[in-house]
Amino acid sequence: MERTKGDGMGQLSVREYDMLERAIVDAARVAVVRQGSELLVIPEKLLVRAGKESIVARHPTTGASMTIPLDEVERISVVPRR
Repeated sequence: MERTKGDGMGQLSVREYDMLERAIVDAARVAVVRQGSELLVIPEKLLVRAGKESIVARHPTTGASMTIPLDEVERISVVPRR
Protein backbone atom coordinates (compact mmCIF):
# COMPACT_ATOMS: atom_id res chain seq x y z
CA MET A 1 0.00 0.00 0.00
CA GLU A 2 1.26 3.49 -0.80
CA ARG A 3 0.35 6.19 1.67
CA THR A 4 0.75 9.90 2.13
CA LYS A 5 1.62 11.67 5.34
CA GLY A 6 -1.35 13.01 7.23
CA ASP A 7 -2.43 13.92 10.73
CA GLY A 8 -1.33 10.61 12.26
CA MET A 9 -4.84 9.15 12.49
CA GLY A 10 -6.82 7.01 10.08
CA GLN A 11 -3.82 6.28 7.89
CA LEU A 12 -5.00 2.82 6.82
CA SER A 13 -8.05 1.72 4.86
CA VAL A 14 -10.50 -0.73 6.43
CA ARG A 15 -8.97 -3.52 4.33
CA GLU A 16 -5.45 -2.59 5.47
CA TYR A 17 -6.52 -2.51 9.14
CA ASP A 18 -8.07 -5.96 8.68
CA MET A 19 -4.84 -7.25 7.13
CA LEU A 20 -2.72 -5.80 9.92
CA GLU A 21 -5.07 -7.00 12.67
CA ARG A 22 -5.04 -10.53 11.17
CA ALA A 23 -1.21 -10.40 11.13
CA ILE A 24 -1.27 -9.47 14.83
CA VAL A 25 -3.60 -12.37 15.71
CA ASP A 26 -1.61 -14.86 13.59
CA ALA A 27 1.80 -13.49 14.66
CA ALA A 28 2.55 -13.19 10.94
CA ARG A 29 5.52 -11.24 9.67
CA VAL A 30 4.95 -7.97 7.87
CA ALA A 31 7.28 -5.98 5.68
CA VAL A 32 7.24 -2.28 6.56
CA VAL A 33 8.95 0.30 4.37
CA ARG A 34 9.80 3.59 6.02
CA GLN A 35 12.41 6.18 5.12
CA GLY A 36 13.31 4.01 2.11
CA SER A 37 14.32 1.00 4.25
CA GLU A 38 12.40 -2.24 4.58
CA LEU A 39 11.93 -3.76 8.03
CA LEU A 40 10.64 -7.26 8.58
CA VAL A 41 8.73 -7.35 11.89
CA ILE A 42 6.09 -9.28 13.80
CA PRO A 43 3.35 -6.84 14.83
CA GLU A 44 2.02 -7.24 18.37
CA LYS A 45 -0.53 -4.43 18.69
CA LEU A 46 -1.78 -1.10 17.39
CA LEU A 47 -1.63 1.80 19.77
CA VAL A 48 -2.48 5.50 19.87
CA ARG A 49 -0.12 7.70 21.83
CA ALA A 50 -0.19 11.50 21.79
CA GLY A 51 -2.71 11.36 18.95
CA LYS A 52 -0.48 9.23 16.70
CA GLU A 53 -1.21 5.65 15.68
CA SER A 54 1.69 3.23 15.89
CA ILE A 55 2.45 -0.43 15.39
CA VAL A 56 4.19 -2.09 18.33
CA ALA A 57 6.28 -4.90 16.86
CA ARG A 58 9.27 -7.09 17.51
CA HIS A 59 12.17 -8.13 15.34
CA PRO A 60 11.70 -11.79 14.31
CA THR A 61 15.33 -12.77 14.97
CA THR A 62 16.44 -10.69 17.94
CA GLY A 63 13.07 -10.19 19.63
CA ALA A 64 13.86 -6.47 20.04
CA SER A 65 10.73 -4.39 20.55
CA MET A 66 10.05 -1.34 18.38
CA THR A 67 7.30 1.18 17.88
CA ILE A 68 6.64 2.28 14.29
CA PRO A 69 4.45 5.40 13.81
CA LEU A 70 1.98 4.78 10.97
CA ASP A 71 2.54 8.25 9.56
CA GLU A 72 6.16 7.23 8.80
CA VAL A 73 5.15 4.07 6.92
CA GLU A 74 5.39 4.23 3.14
CA ARG A 75 4.26 0.65 2.46
CA ILE A 76 3.20 -2.36 4.48
CA SER A 77 2.44 -5.92 3.42
CA VAL A 78 2.02 -9.32 5.04
CA VAL A 79 4.81 -11.78 4.25
CA PRO A 80 3.32 -15.14 3.21
CA ARG A 81 4.30 -18.11 5.33
CA ARG A 82 6.32 -20.81 3.65
